[in-house]
Amino acid sequence: MSQVYNNYLAAKEIYASIGVDVDAALEVLKKTRISMHCWQGDDVTGFENAGPLTGGIQVTGNYPGKARSLPELLRDIDKALSLIPGNHKLNLHAIYGDFGGKKVDRDQIEPKHFEAWVEFAKAHQAGLDFNPTFFSHPKSETATLSSADESIRKFWVDHGIASRKITEYFGKELGIVSVMNTWIPDGSKELPIDPVGPRMRLKKSLDEMYAVKLNDAYMKDAVESKVFGIGLESYTVGSNEFYCGYAAKSGKLVCFDMGHFHPTENVSDKLPAMAPFVDEFLLHLSRPVRWDSDHVTNFNDEISNMMHVLVRNNLLDRTYIGLDYFDGTINRVAAWVVGMRSAQRALLHALLEPVEALKKAELEGDYTTRLAMVEELKAFPFGAVWDYFCETAGVPVRNSWIGEVKTYEKDVLANR
Repeated sequence: MSQVYNNYLAAKEIYASIGVDVDAALEVLKKTRISMHCWQGDDVTGFENAGPLTGGIQVTGNYPGKARSLPELLRDIDKALSLIPGNHKLNLHAIYGDFGGKKVDRDQIEPKHFEAWVEFAKAHQAGLDFNPTFFSHPKSETATLSSADESIRKFWVDHGIASRKITEYFGKELGIVSVMNTWIPDGSKELPIDPVGPRMRLKKSLDEMYAVKLNDAYMKDAVESKVFGIGLESYTVGSNEFYCGYAAKSGKLVCFDMGHFHPTENVSDKLPAMAPFVDEFLLHLSRPVRWDSDHVTNFNDEISNMMHVLVRNNLLDRTYIGLDYFDGTINRVAAWVVGMRSAQRALLHALLEPVEALKKAELEGDYTTRLAMVEELKAFPFGAVWDYFCETAGVPVRNSWIGEVKTYEKDVLANR
């Protein structure tokens, strides 16, 4: 028997002493798919050759070896997935279609432009999620779905409808529900005189997008807020309050991106607050540093708190989880692996908690036991369980994956 297995058996016995079924926790972890975002691999460039990144978004860094084409991006994703335990999903933006070198405007995209992604997903037993791209386009410079220019507003509505049809196609082809998330960069640098008008136009646009009936057995719609963006510091049309209200009234998923709020807001408390009013959630794991800077997700207090909220409140089965960050200062493949493995570790830590015993103590007013037990659990040997999960999944244990990424950088990335 390996040392990893021996450590696992010892950890399993320790957790059993507090009533935690480690094998059951691992089964939940194994079936939980996290959606890995494709745009980390090329700094949100895409394959349209449309121009600079816009929409209040910035990517910093110029680390060598970023993907320049779909084959290069798929090769990098393949390498990352080989170092991450479990079967997951890939999250795409509309600008990542296989356009064959031709100009295909956003309102003209079709499922055929994403067939290569479907074949790749099938080969990796993965699902696919989708995002219409409402930024980095000549018609997105002033506003998109909230535009007062009817021709521009209609263009973006048509893009949203086309994106929804692609999302449904993913679900049908892969047999895994695909989530389409709508985020727009609309807003202004100064406070507008009329903050209601753009929001009424946004509501109209969303209503028109969702009026096209598609099969929710294959696809789900989500709406995502943001507190501000570069050049949009004072007013965001698609605010959290707007989208929470829209989702609750329309039956859509509300997306909480952990980087899209004020630094002092407790994002992990937003899901329980909305749970009585919406059926499902989309969660983007990101790591803001003072603002929505989209640093690589790591196992910090905020991510840990979010995973514990999902497990303690039986929200895991109601939540689709994805990553959303872009870092050009480090090896981009490593950025994926760090984020995915950190998210999984945080979820495992939450799954190895005696939730019912803690709830019982809380209900009985025994806050001493509640606090003391939560603190002691932080030192329990969940790392041994994580190592076992990696070993049985056939991926590197602990930090041994870093050497594989360095070799890949030397053999592949350095030649780009």
